[in-house]
Amino acid sequence: MNYILFDDYSRYNLLPFTYTKPVCELRSGILTIREKWEHELRAEASFLTQDYLAAKFPLKNGADSLLINGKIAPDATLLAMLKDLGMNEGIRKGNDLIAWRTAQVDAFDAEAMLAKAKEVDVEYISMKDPWNFFSKNDAAIRQDFERLTNSRQSQPLSPSNTVIGDASLVFLEEGAIVEAAIINTKTGPVYIGRDAEVMEGCVIRGPFCLCEHGVLKLGTKIYGATTIGPHSKVGGEVNNSVVMGYSNKAHDGFLGNSVIGEWCNLGADTNNSNLKNNYGHVKLYSYKKDQMIDTGLQFCGLMMGDHSKCGINTMFNTGTVVGVGANVFGAGFPPTHIPSFAWGGAESMEEYKIDKMLETANRVYARRGTQVSEAEEAILRTVFTNTARYRNFQ
Repeated sequence: MNYILFDDYSRYNLLPFTYTKPVCELRSGILTIREKWEHELRAEASFLTQDYLAAKFPLKNGADSLLINGKIAPDATLLAMLKDLGMNEGIRKGNDLIAWRTAQVDAFDAEAMLAKAKEVDVEYISMKDPWNFFSKNDAAIRQDFERLTNSRQSQPLSPSNTVIGDASLVFLEEGAIVEAAIINTKTGPVYIGRDAEVMEGCVIRGPFCLCEHGVLKLGTKIYGATTIGPHSKVGGEVNNSVVMGYSNKAHDGFLGNSVIGEWCNLGADTNNSNLKNNYGHVKLYSYKKDQMIDTGLQFCGLMMGDHSKCGINTMFNTGTVVGVGANVFGAGFPPTHIPSFAWGGAESMEEYKIDKMLETANRVYARRGTQVSEAEEAILRTVFTNTARYRNFQ
């Protein structure tokens, strides 16, 4: 069987995160959605996504292909339903095509197949809006914790730590270092990935995951449900947030009810508001509707796309959306929608030239011993072109 993860209409709801990758490459819980499916299927999956992303995220054709919605996380019920699908059969729930089996991948059309698919009554974790990554992170971490740790033995936890609750709900992968931390598992499990480090004085309430090679700096305070993705360094205070990976918030400051993409950096003492002064619902900029929309949430903070940065003491207002490759700095609260490749802050903004942005990206990559690939550069140049209409700075 050939497995393909496809993007549907929700790809546009999930901008700016999906400017640079397919939906299934976003992290929910401990793993990306693709990693969850590959773990359960015991097979690699390819991608059906935007043409400009295909060089980095290619499609593999096959005579017998199962196409799976890349925003939906697997569970046992779904897996059983997929095994029962015959050729040219699919399942749906409401407006969501869950999966379709076909021998003609080139002819696949999610909207057309939706009408032909069988309606099923099944519950699953699905990412339809950007705030889902933190609002559903509790359930996602618990699912992944069970997925990754079932029938496995944790590395020993140092006696220098204090565990409040069930110590069996703390799992350390090989090479993980945790010393002199306070860990509370009464609110959920705590997963520390391979070669990750929790420095002295950290206080963690689950559910929480620190992915491989991640670091919690001295005295970090973590409230669940929070995910710190691979190769990320985090300090200060974090509450119910997702850092996708390769990003840093290495110093003091508050991050709450937020989603941070890859290769981002939050300067020292950066803070975001996650609650309006009138305690009302938070509105958030929607790329699909090109206007502010009501999230229905009382708590909603910062959404920051890949490769964006902010300077020290940056203050983000409730429900701020930062695009891809932006550089935010200066006094005061910047706008609640900061376009991709913007340079500046509350006082003024101008365009961040793509060549200058790529110079910075290559410096950042070099710190990790790598460089921006030709495919990544092409993606960023396409995003720069496609988002030009937002940068109408006066």
